[in-house]
Amino acid sequence: MTAHAERADVLLVGNPNSGKSLLFSRLTGIAQKVANYPGVTTEVRSGHDGALVIHDFPGIYSLEPLTLDERVAIERLDKALADTTTKAIVCVLDATRLERSLYLLVELLPRSRAAHVPVIAAVNIIDELVGPSARLDLPGLSAALGCHFIGVSAKTGQGLDELRTTLHHLDREAPWDERCAAPGSIEDRKHLAHRLSRAYGPRDDVLLRSQERLDRVFLSTWLGLPAFGLVMAVLFQAIFTWAAPLMALVKDGIAATGTFVGGLLPAGIAHDFVQDAVFAGIGAFLTFVPQIFILFLVIGALEDSGYLARAAVMLHRPLGWFGLSGRSFLPLLSGHACAIPAMMAARTIESPRRRLITVMVIPFVSCSARLPIYALLIGGFVPAHSLIPGLLGLQGLVFAGVYVFGIITALLAAAVLDRQTRRKLGGRLADAPFVVELPPYRLPSVKPIVVAAASRSWSFVQRAAPIIFMVVVGIWVLGYFPKGAGHLEQSWLASLGHLLEPVFRPMGADWKSGVGIVTSFAAREAFVGTMGTLNGLEDAGTHLGQLSTQLQLGGMGLSAALALLVFYALSLQCASTLAVMRKETGSARAPLLAFVSMTTMAYVGAVAMFHVARALGAA
Repeated sequence: MTAHAERADVLLVGNPNSGKSLLFSRLTGIAQKVANYPGVTTEVRSGHDGALVIHDFPGIYSLEPLTLDERVAIERLDKALADTTTKAIVCVLDATRLERSLYLLVELLPRSRAAHVPVIAAVNIIDELVGPSARLDLPGLSAALGCHFIGVSAKTGQGLDELRTTLHHLDREAPWDERCAAPGSIEDRKHLAHRLSRAYGPRDDVLLRSQERLDRVFLSTWLGLPAFGLVMAVLFQAIFTWAAPLMALVKDGIAATGTFVGGLLPAGIAHDFVQDAVFAGIGAFLTFVPQIFILFLVIGALEDSGYLARAAVMLHRPLGWFGLSGRSFLPLLSGHACAIPAMMAARTIESPRRRLITVMVIPFVSCSARLPIYALLIGGFVPAHSLIPGLLGLQGLVFAGVYVFGIITALLAAAVLDRQTRRKLGGRLADAPFVVELPPYRLPSVKPIVVAAASRSWSFVQRAAPIIFMVVVGIWVLGYFPKGAGHLEQSWLASLGHLLEPVFRPMGADWKSGVGIVTSFAAREAFVGTMGTLNGLEDAGTHLGQLSTQLQLGGMGLSAALALLVFYALSLQCASTLAVMRKETGSARAPLLAFVSMTTMAYVGAVAMFHVARALGAA
């Protein structure tokens, strides 16, 4: 294949943390496409550099996989090597950790030679090689291995023009050197990589010296955990608070657009459908996008800086007691803002089984969508007694207790799932070893982080939006007919509430609460709006005190409020969460199991709380 063919594919491979993704972003710009493979979290990003189509494969340490994702990535790599459109492989090496990178190159050369695909070794991060001990003999490496070596810096752009020129003028049927043949055994390949690194690369001990100084702080028994707490506080603040203005902007923008478009239509079903179903349905999932985007921005910055791997190391052992991984801490923490980006953040977990457990238990963590419900029930029904004057009140204690209850429940559920999956899925989803490389500390590169966050956010919109939209429209239809807008109490949804009232009565809920529970399947916070509508308050979200008064006049007491509190603390009632869980697990069985089991737990817990509270004298 020549450089003038219609399509020419270039495969970008390399170790994790070798700067491969930044190099990919430098070569392709912003226009990228992400391909997910079913059942795993492996992504191959594709982009264009002129006539070349560059495919960024997931980072791998070797062609002998340890995890399911690595196996799928290597299978796709072999398939791409056999494709006649594949023009070349760019193997990205980390100049600061040359020996480990050379091992993958030594493995790759004979496989690419058999497919008649030339390999270019792009030695990245050469901008960090400073001082007499940081030598790098690229001609010597080229002579020793028989393939082309180019020094590059994806951060500064050094060497990128040479790499582009080489790729655009490279012939697939390039002559091959017998030195491309790798030694047969693993030990021989390790020995060769070590010998080449010592002969032609920089001294590792000098390059690691500054990293070790920082590790004395971030991995310290006394300083590591406080530093971790500070970092997580910033992360939580970013997801929970900084995204709020963007979320409000998106929500108000969609509402204003819906009002404008609705104003162009005559009054009637078409107007109501466009404004209250179509645009309300769009807002139901687009409102989450700023949280998802900011979450991936912060995760990308932490990962690029080298800190994320160190946090996973610190927390792996305590979380391992419950069947989780050290990498599970970030998704669980993010779940307090929203379960959707939290589940997507679980992609970093190396073990498919522990990733599955993490995704399944995230909904137990109280997300921000439950805050209006908690505020309504606690503020309106729990007495405002002061336990420690000026410091601690009963309402605040109950509020904090709900969050602690969610965390404890998530950990206990993870322990149960750990035992169940070990027995049932152990062979198919066996644990991968917890292997975490401690990458060098580096300043994050802004452009690839922003591009990756935008790409993953768009992936969420494409995949989850249709399901969420259909559920929201379905609930609108039930609430609109047969009387039309403004008659929710006479709608099919209200009829459904009356039909289900005997089911909810054991937990102290009437038919109105039943309708609120059903509508909150679209979004948990819809419970407050529904209860406001059924009780004659249009803007219930800003008048929680008035709504709680109406609920008390309607017969709801403290015991019923506490039962609802337990129900919402345990239930999985969010179409968005179920849609994303299906996407992240690659199976419809997981969200179905989660929905049935959590709803059952929520119902049983609510009934128990109602009767216990009544027995203790609560109204």
